[in-house]
Amino acid sequence: CLDEPPERLSLADTIGVAVPTDVIERFEAVTPSVPETVQLGTHFHNTRGTGLANVVAALEMGVTSFDASLGGLGGCPFAAHTGAAGNICTEELVMLCEEMGVATGVDLDKLIEVGRMAEAMVGHTLPSELVHAGSLNAFRAAIA
Repeated sequence: CLDEPPERLSLADTIGVAVPTDVIERFEAVTPSVPETVQLGTHFHNTRGTGLANVVAALEMGVTSFDASLGGLGGCPFAAHTGAAGNICTEELVMLCEEMGVATGVDLDKLIEVGRMAEAMVGHTLPSELVHAGSLNAFRAAIA
């Protein structure tokens, strides 16, 4: 038993099987017993393409902290297949939040550029769609 509550409680889907209804159900089950001083977080993998959809569900449940990785670097040795996607991509998380009106304080275009640098450094294509497509702001500026 803890003398004091933790600063953060994070629910994780480390093999990428959750869908938004799972996220809502889990947070509805847990949050009634979590003190308001505890920051809620998540750790989603994008193994089956539901990572960002799960972020939206978590945002709706009041979650304010999300694990992510630049360009989608990493993987998951527990996901039962070689090459399983790792955490959700940081730049995709930032774009999603910003487009939904959730300020992040992150310069997305610079983050995408760092993702491109990371891709060059590791020598293989990263899972991030934004590393390849660029931000919506860059797209909007190009067509304006």
